[in-house]
Amino acid sequence: MQTVTLPSGETVPALGQGTWNIGDRRDRRAQEIAALQAGMDLGMTLLDTAEMYGDGNSENLVGEALAGRRDEAFLVSKVLPSNASRRGTVKACEDSLRRLRTDRLDLYLLHWRGNYPLEETLEAFAQLQRDGKIRHWGVSNFDPGDMAELVSLEAGGEVSTNQVLYNLTRRGIEFDLLPWCRDRGIPVMAYSPIEQGRLLRQPALRKVAERHGATPAQVALAWTWRQGGVIAIPKAGSAEHVRENHGALSLQLSAEDFAELDRAWPAPTRRQPLEMI
Repeated sequence: MQTVTLPSGETVPALGQGTWNIGDRRDRRAQEIAALQAGMDLGMTLLDTAEMYGDGNSENLVGEALAGRRDEAFLVSKVLPSNASRRGTVKACEDSLRRLRTDRLDLYLLHWRGNYPLEETLEAFAQLQRDGKIRHWGVSNFDPGDMAELVSLEAGGEVSTNQVLYNLTRRGIEFDLLPWCRDRGIPVMAYSPIEQGRLLRQPALRKVAERHGATPAQVALAWTWRQGGVIAIPKAGSAEHVRENHGALSLQLSAEDFAELDRAWPAPTRRQPLEMI
């Protein structure tokens, strides 16, 4: 398994498992739990969820999937900005822990920038760390200005990651945010690395995949790791889909492949607003 190193020196899998839109349907519950467990069997032990996902349904499902296996996982969840006051962050974390059936999170993220001062949220993160309820903290959907403000704060330099939208069709962060984070040793977590499946129909991606006997999803995932420092967290609702994602780890794209993909989706040449979905 390829790994990415956090600022603390701890390594995590470069390929994790996202859980957005997982846990909402009872008829898919057993299949989705089996998918998460199959991914863990393959070394995809970083599991990403959030209190927002299905109003806690995703966390409940992840907690069930982790029964008896919590120590194998690197567990990530997020606090909504509307809950990100000092007291609200602590309560939100405790609620997430209850749904996840665990006593700690490995990484806790502010889901996006809200109205509460960052200092207040960081104070809550520090309290949660002191109490042993979270090990690391980070942010999500922060643009370069947000990140610069964050690290200027007294405790801001302890940020472990920034989770943002990043894939072949959403390359804006390559102009400024990704180099900024890389220079400071802050990994980026790429959510929706295959654009919620919309990338899979693109002819350029299919052409590269056919050349390697791979699938378009595997090419899209392998592309995200080409420069290091990126953790991809695709969602998979079945064990078969998980195994397909895992196959991306053995795919070696060539200079020709990267050039072909660049022609289809050029790298940014100017600053762009941070995209979110």
